[in-house]
Amino acid sequence: MPKKILEGTVVSDKGDKSITVMVERKFQHPILQKVVKTKKKYHVHDEKNTYKTGDKVSIIESRPISKTKKFKVLEEKR
Repeated sequence: MPKKILEGTVVSDKGDKSITVMVERKFQHPILQKVVKTKKKYHVHDEKNTYKTGDKVSIIESRPISKTKKFKVLEEKR
């Protein structure tokens, strides 16, 4: 099974080696037939504490690093 790759914006970098990324996606509702926006926050592992609030990043699914962290930073988007 392939690993999920998501794109989002860093909303918090307060934790040590951790950031919180907000991923926003749009999809068409199956019954209402209108475009719906959803947001979800993911706790992401950032080994070197390089990413700050407002950065756009790509994250990839990985093995569980802690109770809530199951993603790692893949790369920074410009």
